[in-house]
Amino acid sequence: MPIHCSLSIRSLSADEFEQRDYRVMGHAYACQNELGRLCDEAVYEADLKARLLAEGFREVHTQVPVTVTHGNFSKTYYLDLIADDALYELKTNTALTGEDDAQLIHYMLLLGIQRGKLLNFPTPKVQGRIQATGLTQESRRQVYANSARWQELSPGCRTLRETLLVLLSDWGAFLEVSLYQEALIHFLGGESSVVQRLRLSRNGVPLAAQRFLVHANSVAFRLTALTNGMSAQESHLRRLLALTDLRAMQWINLNHTDIQFVTLTCDGKGMNP
Repeated sequence: MPIHCSLSIRSLSADEFEQRDYRVMGHAYACQNELGRLCDEAVYEADLKARLLAEGFREVHTQVPVTVTHGNFSKTYYLDLIADDALYELKTNTALTGEDDAQLIHYMLLLGIQRGKLLNFPTPKVQGRIQATGLTQESRRQVYANSARWQELSPGCRTLRETLLVLLSDWGAFLEVSLYQEALIHFLGGESSVVQRLRLSRNGVPLAAQRFLVHANSVAFRLTALTNGMSAQESHLRRLLALTDLRAMQWINLNHTDIQFVTLTCDGKGMNP
């Protein structure tokens, strides 16, 4: 099983989640009122769990592990709070951000549930934000590989493309791009082989070294998850490539289930742009 959770978590309907959330929020406000706004996340987590159990919740668990595997690759995430099948991620930020939303949705998709909520404690009033999705495990696996601009420059490039497509078939699309990237690094030889710091130069002027993912001889790869702005991103990737001694960069963009494979090359490096 590619995704394993130590708990069996049921996907709640909107009404069921709302009923639980009404009770949870009352205790979240009580946490902040009594503990203040300056505690660490783990303190609010423990206090909220204790309050919910005392109030009659049947099952309340914190730091619930969810493990994603493929072959000999494994990565474990930890869910902050599950209260009678309702998922909560606790934060101690100045304000909730898009990255917080993305993290929660990532966890929801791993679990195959449709709803979850962020709780942020340092704000004047506990900040709560529900996320919902209609994505299913089946729909996330219906990916389309757009390879019209892809050049297979080496066996390593073939392995890169095929490995990603197998991961998408196993796990589905829409997950955090960092998960796919970690798995690719693992299967392409590990960090010691793939992660390299390359010296950049501009018109012969030496600059600093920068981190690249290099999967083949003088060929790097870059993963993004853009839904728009592809042309602008390509322009910047080409400028970055021109600062290196690389022959090419394989750019893979995960636009939901539309997976775009693009080979970027430079003039004067023995390949066509």
